Amino acid sequence: MPEERHLSAGHRKSVRLFLCGDVMCGRGIDQVLAHPCSPEIYEDCERSAEGYVLLAEQANGPIPRRNGSSYVWGAALGQLERMQPDARIINLETAVTRSHDRVNKGINYRVSPENAECLAAAKINCCVLANNHVLDWGRAGLLETLTTLQKLNVKATGAGRNDHEARAPAVLNLGKARLLIFSFGSTSSGIPLEWAATPDAPGVNLLPDLCEASALEVADRVMSLRRPGDLIVVSIHWGSNLGYHIPDEQKILARALIDQAGVSIVHGHSSHHPRAIEIYRNRLILYGCGDFLNDYEGIHGYERYRDDLALMYFADLDPTNGSLHALKLVPLQIKNFRLSIPSWRDIEWIQQTLDGRCQQFGTRVIPDSERQLVVVGPGAGT
Repeated sequence: MPEERHLSAGHRKSVRLFLCGDVMCGRGIDQVLAHPCSPEIYEDCERSAEGYVLLAEQANGPIPRRNGSSYVWGAALGQLERMQPDARIINLETAVTRSHDRVNKGINYRVSPENAECLAAAKINCCVLANNHVLDWGRAGLLETLTTLQKLNVKATGAGRNDHEARAPAVLNLGKARLLIFSFGSTSSGIPLEWAATPDAPGVNLLPDLCEASALEVADRVMSLRRPGDLIVVSIHWGSNLGYHIPDEQKILARALIDQAGVSIVHGHSSHHPRAIEIYRNRLILYGCGDFLNDYEGIHGYERYRDDLALMYFADLDPTNGSLHALKLVPLQIKNFRLSIPSWRDIEWIQQTLDGRCQQFGTRVIPDSERQLVVVGPGAGT
């Protein structure tokens, strides 16, 4: 509700969650923080992570080095302080490791365990890990990722030391409700089948496909663990990086999770730019949240998708039944490897682009007086 917008978490009736898409704080971003990994990378076009820093500087000017842990978040920290979410959930799209056990897959992201302090600087509560970069530096890199997050008191889900741990949800006790966050990775996002966790090997919580049978299996897993009054987020790394098409299989799976397991939010990611939003039976489906942090400045070829523009998603849920009470989007821009306030023209661009894509679901994205965006569902009017 609008009147709850600036209330502290303890005085709101609703539960407010902050979600975003891919946080890629490795490679070039790691190099400008205080404790970078060795810069060697093994890409066809680039052999040093420092090369991505130089590309960004050519595009947007000098980037300071040896930055503190809060540097990358920039303007996002003020928005988080203003909105006071009860929980902060990100897709961590990088290994947290100094491992040299590189997987030969073309692009490998890593951030040093020391630089992962940036997660604590933004008070991140949960990292979902079922994605196509968490094992870029081998199973040793995944184990170091899990250990580091535990030391930082950040919950992890979607990857683990074995299949039981990888499947287990993150559990956050928010006072008003208990929140369960499940994380799944789809092979459609480029996760290799051999990355799946097994009883004897670390790996990710992998969905081999997105068919309705898989949805029912996920729903059964959710129902076996949820208690009365729990709020449920299912986070899925699925689909392609670019383009606005929403495959039918994603719609079927997301709606089945709501129908069969009462999921409050389906948190989809993998796309490098935001995709359409659906409000289905008063529950939220984010088909693609876009990149939140990346080191793509100065890389040419996909400018029409504006992957420099990021969104903060603030979802207010009714703690008694899990339905969506309100959804606010805060646009930001990645510049000099940190988040800044975009121009009004850029905010209009992302509002109009997203509004056009959402209308297939009867959803509208409307600018408000604070240069932010409000999302309304079918029948809510404008």
